[in-house]
Amino acid sequence: MILKLNFESEIPIYIQLRNQIVMAIAHGDLAQGEKLPTIRNLAEDLGINNMTVNKAYAMLKQEGFISIDRRHGAKVNTILTPDFEFKEKLEDDLTLVISEAEIRGIKKDEFMKICENIFDSMKGGHPYVI
Repeated sequence: MILKLNFESEIPIYIQLRNQIVMAIAHGDLAQGEKLPTIRNLAEDLGINNMTVNKAYAMLKQEGFISIDRRHGAKVNTILTPDFEFKEKLEDDLTLVISEAEIRGIKKDEFMKICENIFDSMKGGHPYVI
C-alpha cells in the first residue's frame, strides 16, 4: 500500500491518511480481512506522530472500514452495506461537489463520465455495495 500525504495541504494529516486507506480498500490495494500496519510502524514509515495514525484508525473503525483487536491489530472489515446516515452524507457531499462543478462550467454528461471513470477504476466493481 502506497500512501501519499501532502504535508503542505490544509487538510489535516489524519484525514488524508483516512482517505488514502479508504481509497486503497476501494481499489483493492487492501483486501478484506487484510491486516494494517501497527500504529507505531505506520507512523514511523510516514514520519508522523503515533497519535495522528491513532486518530485516523479510530475514524476508520468508527466508520466501519476497519476493526481493531488488541491481540491481532487493525484489519480491513468485510463488505459494508450503506445505511441511512451514509446515504444522507453522500447526498450532502455530492451536492457540494456538483455545485462546485456547475460553477466551474462542468456539464452533467462530463461530470457523469468522470464518476463512471472513477467507479471503473475500482477493483472488479465496487466492494461496498450501494
